[in-house]
Amino acid sequence: MSLRLSDLSACFEGVIPSIIATASADGMPNISYLSHVVRVDDGHVALSNQFFAKTAANIRANPKVTLILVDGFTGDQYLLDIGFMRSVDTGPLFDKIALQLKASSAQVGMSEVMRLRSADIFRVYGIEKVPSLVETAPAIPGREPIGLPALSEAIKAIEQQAEAGEIIDSLLSGVRHVLGYDNALVLIHDNHRGRLVTTGSIGYERSGLGSEIAGSEGLIGAAATSGQTIKVSDMSRVRRFGEAIGVEAEPSENATRTVAFPQLSTAMSQIAVPMTCRGTVAGVLFVESGERLAFREEDQAALEILARQAASALRASEMEAAATEPRQAAPLPAPAAAGREIRIGHHRFDDSVFVDGVYIVKGVAGALLRLMLEWHLNEGRSEFTNREMRLAAGARMPEIKDNLETRLLLLRRRLEEKQARLRLIRVGRGRVRLEAEGPLVVEAAR
Repeated sequence: MSLRLSDLSACFEGVIPSIIATASADGMPNISYLSHVVRVDDGHVALSNQFFAKTAANIRANPKVTLILVDGFTGDQYLLDIGFMRSVDTGPLFDKIALQLKASSAQVGMSEVMRLRSADIFRVYGIEKVPSLVETAPAIPGREPIGLPALSEAIKAIEQQAEAGEIIDSLLSGVRHVLGYDNALVLIHDNHRGRLVTTGSIGYERSGLGSEIAGSEGLIGAAATSGQTIKVSDMSRVRRFGEAIGVEAEPSENATRTVAFPQLSTAMSQIAVPMTCRGTVAGVLFVESGERLAFREEDQAALEILARQAASALRASEMEAAATEPRQAAPLPAPAAAGREIRIGHHRFDDSVFVDGVYIVKGVAGALLRLMLEWHLNEGRSEFTNREMRLAAGARMPEIKDNLETRLLLLRRRLEEKQARLRLIRVGRGRVRLEAEGPLVVEAAR
C-alpha cells in the first residue's frame, strides 16, 4: 500500500530533526539537518529556509532533493523524493512556520537567533519507508478517538452558562473529560496593561490565579498575538537545560505583587490555543501533558472548537451584563459589620490591593475593588452593578473597554483563595455584593 504524507503525522512534530540531501549542478552532494518540515497537503511539504549557503545554492541549481523524515514515536525513517517549486516569505503558511519556529526556539533561549527567512515549498513525488537493520520501537497505542457526542455535550455545557466563571469552568471541564488532559489554564487579555492573566486552572498544586505573562511572551503570547494555535511536542531539551541551571525559590507574593505562574514539572508537550470571537482574541487556553507528541491533530481541532465556543460565550455574557440594569430599591445603609477591622491597602501606581497585609490582585481588578470600597464607605452601599462600575472605571481609565466580568471573577476567586475576610458575591445578572467580617479601613495609598 502506497504511503501518504497524512500517514506520517508523527514525523512533522519536530521531535527528531529531518535530513535534507542536495546536489550541486555538477553532482557534488551535500547533507544538512532541518529544524522544521510542515505538511502543506498530501502532495506538498514546506521546509524552513535556514539552510547553509551550500544547501540553498544547490536547491536553486538542482531542484531534485531527497528528504529523510523520522517518526518521533517509533524511530521509523521515511525517504521522500521531492522537487523544489517556489519560496514564500509572506502569507499564512510562512506566518505559521515562523511562529512555530519562534515558539520552539524560545524554549531553548534562541528566539532571537532562529529567524525564518522563507518557507520553501516542494512537491512530493514519492515516499518510501527505509528498511531498518534493527527492530524499531513499537508504535505507541493511540488513545480512543474523541467522541463527537461528548464534544457536543461539552460545547452545550459552555453555551448554556451565563456567568464568566461558569463558562471558564465548563471549558476546563471539557478539556479534562472529553480529551483527558488534567493540566490546563485559561488566561484572559488585560488590554489595559498588555498582559494575559490566569483566570482559571485545573491540575496544579497551586492555582496560579492572577499570574501574568507579557502579551507576546512564549507560546501563550505568540498564540494571543497571532490568533493561531502553537504547540511544542518535546520539551526534554528544555527540562535538561532547566535542571542544569537549577530552580530558584519563588519570591513572596506579598513582597513582589506577583503570582508565580503554575507549571507542570514533568511537561513534555504544550499547546496554546487562542480563544477567538469575531476575529478578536479574548484569551488563551493553555494545556500541558507529560507525554511527548501528546496533542494529535484531532486534539488540536477539538481544543480550538471548545476555545472558540468559550470566547463567544464570554463575549455574550459581557454584553448582557453590560446591558442589564437590575431593578433596584433605594439604597439602604449597609449593616454595621462586627468583628475586628479589615485593613485594605491600595497602591495607585499599579492598582495593587492588599487585605490584612495579604496581596490579592492588581490592575483593573484592583481598581474595581477600590471603586466599590469608595462607594461602600461614602454611600453605605454593599451592592453594585456592572454597568455603574463600567462607566465609573471607564471615566478613570479610558482604555478599559471589555472583560469587566472576567476581572470581577478574578477578584472574587483571589479573595476566596486567600481566605480574606472580605468577599465578593455574585447576586444576579450584572450585580455583585461586598460582604465583610468586620469594619473596613482603607489605608492611604503608598
